[in-house]
Amino acid sequence: MFDMNNLMGKMQEMQEKMKKAQENLVNITTTAEMGGGMVKATVNGKREVIALEIDDSILSKEEKEMVQDLTIAAINRALQDIEPKIKEEMAKSTQGVIPNIPGFDISKMF
Repeated sequence: MFDMNNLMGKMQEMQEKMKKAQENLVNITTTAEMGGGMVKATVNGKREVIALEIDDSILSKEEKEMVQDLTIAAINRALQDIEPKIKEEMAKSTQGVIPNIPGFDISKMF
């Protein structure tokens, strides 16, 4: 027999876990380096750039375009590298609440 109260309870539990998981994404970070470490970008699980380091040795007018390219590359790499961590965190947070459905990626909901 269909238990509406049980279903509503599960939905509320899922919402609470999803909210906690979303709040925790700010604590998950990854850093990517380009140009042999001359440019480093750090992003969090909310896909925000939270730190950018540029080596003093490449800060000149002549190297401006290279610095811009390395910066973009470092940020893009960091954003790519954070995706598996987001998926892992969301899977951990919703384990036992959301059934494991092949092809259903909860991390794309954020």
